Amino acid sequence: MKELQVNEQIRDREVRLIDVDGSQIGIVNVKKAQKIAYEKKLDLVKVAPNAKPPVCRIMDYGKYKYEQSKKEKEARKKQKTITVKELRLTSKIEDHDLKVKAKKATKFLKNGDKVKISLRFRGREMGHTDLGREVLDKFAGLVEEVGVIDKKPKLEGRNMIMILKPKNS
Repeated sequence: MKELQVNEQIRDREVRLIDVDGSQIGIVNVKKAQKIAYEKKLDLVKVAPNAKPPVCRIMDYGKYKYEQSKKEKEARKKQKTITVKELRLTSKIEDHDLKVKAKKATKFLKNGDKVKISLRFRGREMGHTDLGREVLDKFAGLVEEVGVIDKKPKLEGRNMIMILKPKNS
C-alpha cells in the first residue's frame, strides 16, 4: 500500500479540500485546511497529488490505513494461485505407463493446477518427432474429460512441450 502525504508533509500552497462527509469545501490555503482538520481532531490527507490543485481530504488516517489493509487481506484470500505441475514422458512410452501418468495429470487438473507435459528426445529420436507428437495427442485424449490443451505441442530444442489446463477455467 502506498503511503499518502499527511498533515505537515503536504507542501503545496493551495489544495482542494473535501470534508469528512464527502462534501467539497473548495480551494483553500494549506494552513487553513490543516487548521480545520486539527479543530475536528482529524488528519489532512492528500488523496490526489497529481490533480491541479491537489485534492486533500479530512479523515482519520489511522482508521483509513486499517480499512485498506483489511481490504487487501480479503482480496488476497479470494485469489487462487495457479501452479504448474510437470510430467515427463518419452516417445517410446508404453500404454500402461502413459495411463499411470494420465491418472496423475487428472489428479493435478482436478486440483485446479496446470500440467506441463514435456517429452524428451534422445539421440536418433530427434528424427522422429512425429512419434512424440502422437504420444502427446494420445495423452491429451486420455485426460480430455478434466483438462483441455492450453498450449499445443511445440518442439523446443530436444523437448516437445504441451500445457494442459483444467476444463472449468
